[in-house]
Amino acid sequence: MPVTLSLLQFPLSQLESLTLNGSSRPSLLRKPTAFSLTPRRTALPPIRAMKSMQGRVVCSTNDKTVSVEVTRLAPHPKYKRRVRKKKKFQAHDPDNQFKVGDYVQLEKSRPISKTKAFIAVPMPPRNVRKTPEAVPEDLGLPLESQQI
Repeated sequence: MPVTLSLLQFPLSQLESLTLNGSSRPSLLRKPTAFSLTPRRTALPPIRAMKSMQGRVVCSTNDKTVSVEVTRLAPHPKYKRRVRKKKKFQAHDPDNQFKVGDYVQLEKSRPISKTKAFIAVPMPPRNVRKTPEAVPEDLGLPLESQQI
């Protein structure tokens, strides 16, 4: 009943454009209200998830582009065990400095091409042993057994 009453308010020329499959102008079908029902958007902080990732270079054949394989651990949907998931990303390498096997960090940037939105940044090696010269053997303090 309320639909027919609201349709009677419009002139006949506007009602002819209404069809059963919904191809009418949405402004004609709205009820007039004194205030807007659309929620106003507030300034929310941007989501910065996955801003940087680490991975291994698997292909460096292209000019100024490296293919980086990022491995992450994700829970299995059925067994709830963490399994390794791999994904390849194209990253920008402006100086062609990375070779296959290098570990790099991917920094999010503006889209550089259709498939590139990351910049490859060098990462320090993870398990580097310190040289013997860097580690002092004697601190210059006498041992407890040497004290009199």
